[in-house]
Amino acid sequence: MCALYGVTRAGFYAWRCRGLSARAKRDRILTRRIGAIFESSHVTYGSPRIHEALTRQGERLSRRRVERLMRTAGLRARLARVYRSNPRLHYFYEQYPNHVRRRRARGRNQIWVGDVTYLSVGGHWRYLAVVMDQYSRRVLGWSLAPKRGGFLTRAAFNTAIRRRNPRRGLIFHSDRGSEYATYEFGDRLRARGVRQSMTRGGAPCDNAHMESFFHSLKADVIHGVRFTTDEELRRCIKTYVQYYNNDRLHSSLGYLSPVAYERRVA
Repeated sequence: MCALYGVTRAGFYAWRCRGLSARAKRDRILTRRIGAIFESSHVTYGSPRIHEALTRQGERLSRRRVERLMRTAGLRARLARVYRSNPRLHYFYEQYPNHVRRRRARGRNQIWVGDVTYLSVGGHWRYLAVVMDQYSRRVLGWSLAPKRGGFLTRAAFNTAIRRRNPRRGLIFHSDRGSEYATYEFGDRLRARGVRQSMTRGGAPCDNAHMESFFHSLKADVIHGVRFTTDEELRRCIKTYVQYYNNDRLHSSLGYLSPVAYERRVA
């Protein structure tokens, strides 16, 4: 074998008796720490967030090293594809202008965004409505129901109102879902002095913050999990929203959680 690989017998036996190098020992320690961070994130963190978490713990290493160690350990963040159908254009929706196009919130309670998605419980659909502050990505309210309609979106909006009590002039932005176009929901917004905004037809990116949250929710805790009761799903969403608001690192917020970002700015 030594002749096959072109090495001496002395070199071969020296290699067999040689212990791990300092770098290999360091890699073992880092791999254990990476694994702990990966598990605490509900197996959702990729190399950017794990690298940021290690840096905050005082480690000095490159992101490429984190990528290599995660790849060697077989650690891969959970992913889920979110399939969304494109809404059709209706003349009815032209009465709702898009107030957030090329506009970003510069403080809390300037722009809220909302959307509805569907989740499976025991082979049946359940509908989740969420309201988020665009500025900090903080989830302010949510509502879960077996049917979709204006009552669902009003419940999520009312929760956000009770939590924040914003001043008049707030913009509420959503896609062109029928749940947001009901007269009851519009009357509720006007009663609070809120301007309603909707995406343009065929432009789902106008509500990208909510799309991103739903993708994270499904990839982190929904995809691959079977829920048999509404209560199981409700507990899962409640726990995840608390984690998302208080602990999950957001790259767009300088790797801060929404709560930490609001506190830092304040």
